[in-house]
Amino acid sequence: MFTRCVVARLSRLNTRSATAAGYHSLCRPNTNQNRVPRATTASEVFNQNNGPLRRRLFSSQIETESSLDTATYERVCSETLDGLCDYFEELTENATDLIGTDVAYGDGVLTVNLGKSHGTYVINRQTPNKQIWLSSPTSGPKRFDYVGTPKAGKWIYRHTGQSLHQLLQLEIPNIVKSQTVDFMRLPHCS
Repeated sequence: MFTRCVVARLSRLNTRSATAAGYHSLCRPNTNQNRVPRATTASEVFNQNNGPLRRRLFSSQIETESSLDTATYERVCSETLDGLCDYFEELTENATDLIGTDVAYGDGVLTVNLGKSHGTYVINRQTPNKQIWLSSPTSGPKRFDYVGTPKAGKWIYRHTGQSLHQLLQLEIPNIVKSQTVDFMRLPHCS
């Protein structure tokens, strides 16, 4: 809502300044012949800017529209969550420095409790949106869209362009310090 208000204000300011510039150019003789003509009405400003205002959107330029059909999404999502579950179980079983860990997976929800001092990661499928959602005690909530083909694709957070596996690769080695962590070898991370 805040963004919508700011865009509306900027659009009005842009329209007013363009209209005023058009008015002043009619009152003063044009001394600079190489000057680019300015729009004089709001509709000309709209057309000149290809919309109400040229603006950079706060998201990655990566194509994030999922082209997966429901069956393929279910398969890719299950492979991803199964791979993550197995890997988290391996990490927590071999972690000598973590106390009170637990990994649980069921009904499309993977819960990884890394103890009181590190918190709980929740990774779950969102079938209606064809997404995987992550709740991280370190970086907060994120929604990942699948980008690529079913054989060679990855789960991307569209606001930063970072993949699910890249994010886990950044966060988990800081928690599991006693062993090497490599999420990039898991399914659907390429």
